[in-house]
Amino acid sequence: MKLIIQIPCYNEEKSLPVTLKDLPRQIDGIETVEWLIIDDGSKDNTVEVAKQCGVDHIVSHHKNLGLARTFKTGLQACLEKGADIIVNTDADNQYCAESILDLIKPILNKEAEFVIGARPINSIDDFSRTKKFLQKIGSWTVRVASNTDVPDAPSGFRAISRDCAMRLNVFNNYTYTLETLIQAGQKRIPTTWVPIKTNPKLRDSRLVKSIASYIWKSCCLQAFSVLHLFIQYLSHRWYSWKFTIPLLLYDRWRWRACPVAYYQRLSCWSRFYDLYNSTTCRSVERQQDNA
Repeated sequence: MKLIIQIPCYNEEKSLPVTLKDLPRQIDGIETVEWLIIDDGSKDNTVEVAKQCGVDHIVSHHKNLGLARTFKTGLQACLEKGADIIVNTDADNQYCAESILDLIKPILNKEAEFVIGARPINSIDDFSRTKKFLQKIGSWTVRVASNTDVPDAPSGFRAISRDCAMRLNVFNNYTYTLETLIQAGQKRIPTTWVPIKTNPKLRDSRLVKSIASYIWKSCCLQAFSVLHLFIQYLSHRWYSWKFTIPLLLYDRWRWRACPVAYYQRLSCWSRFYDLYNSTTCRSVERQQDNA
């Protein structure tokens, strides 16, 4: 049984050593524990720091592609390296590494394939009242859309089995957290959550630059993501004339085809991008290994 802990990184030379210092190298029930970082086009010494700290695998983007694509690249790399379980955590040391054992237990016990680490939102002093409120509203919306009971949907601290990782896909360019959870629910992947601990803040969030941008991206952009997932996973159940006529009218402005054709084109471009992205990342990693 191999566990790979993946960490998306962008200019994390200062916080990465703190995060890596607490990560486990041995866990009961796991034969091999490896670390993997995904460098998302960092302009500082993130890669050099990772090598000094003993990171097993480094995958690099040639430019900054964003958190969602970085997460997806990490899943692909972990699968290629034979991971049976993948744990995703942040480079800012937000999540307590000691909670990793609790995170993977449901997978080891074959109780779930996808496990989310739920933060104690109400007791996190670094979160404003507005952010706490939006977190609760967003998590409730995702619970309804995904038919799961996860109380902290935006949490990036999560454990994923190999089978689950092979079935997840990321279309959203902003964040992967809500979309993958909705996918897991709609695909009926056994999903659960465990309470976790958090560490004091080392730096401000790069994903949430302001409350206004957080509201816009969380509500508006994720609404498109939910709509896309509805079409992808549920349209075959509800596709009838009462939905066909409005969609055909909407087609004149945006889709230019029926929803099925639109999704086929989107999937085609997504597969092409995945092939290009994975090939590029493998090439960069081979160059780093040879160096």
